[in-house]
Amino acid sequence: MNEDKKLLGEKRRETLIKWLKESPSPIIGEELSRRANVSRQVIVQDISLLKARNEPIFATSQGYIYMQEQTRNEQFTRIIACKHQPDETLKELQILVDNGVTVKDVIVEHPVYGEISGSLLISNRFEVDRFMEKLNETKASLLSLLTDGVHLHTIEADSIEKLDAACKALAQANILLSEQN
Repeated sequence: MNEDKKLLGEKRRETLIKWLKESPSPIIGEELSRRANVSRQVIVQDISLLKARNEPIFATSQGYIYMQEQTRNEQFTRIIACKHQPDETLKELQILVDNGVTVKDVIVEHPVYGEISGSLLISNRFEVDRFMEKLNETKASLLSLLTDGVHLHTIEADSIEKLDAACKALAQANILLSEQN
C-alpha cells in the first residue's frame, strides 16, 4: 500500500460514510479497502466503530450499505416462515424476487443465542446469483442449517398483492411453512 495516499483514522471513517451514502448500491469491503489504501481488516474495524456510533451501516451479502431515510413509495412488509433443504435456497429466492419482492433478511431461532439474523437485501435475480455464488465460493453454511431448514424472512414489496403472490408461489413449491407442514 502506498503510505502517501493512506486515509487515516477519523478522516477515513468520515470518508467511508461519504462513500456509502453516495453509493446507490452496496460496496464490498475489498473496494473500500482499495479506495482508502488500508487493509480489509482496518475497514472491518472502522465499520464496527461506526456501527457503535449508531451509523446505520449494514453488512449484506452484496457488501456494506448505508441505510438512509428514503423518500419512496409506500412499502409493505411481512415476515414469513419457510422450511426447505439447502439445495432449494436458489428456488426460494427466485420465487420471491420473481414476484417483485425484496428479501430483507433471514432469521433463525437458536436454542442458545436466541434470534440470529442476517441482512440479505436481495431484490432481483442478479443479486440472487451473486448471493449463491458467494455462498458456494466461501463454503459458508446457511443459517437455516441450525434449525433443520426452518427460518424466517422479512419480505418487502410496493403492494400487498406482490407479497400475497410470493407467499402463494412459495406455498405451491412447498417452501412456505404452514400449519400442515
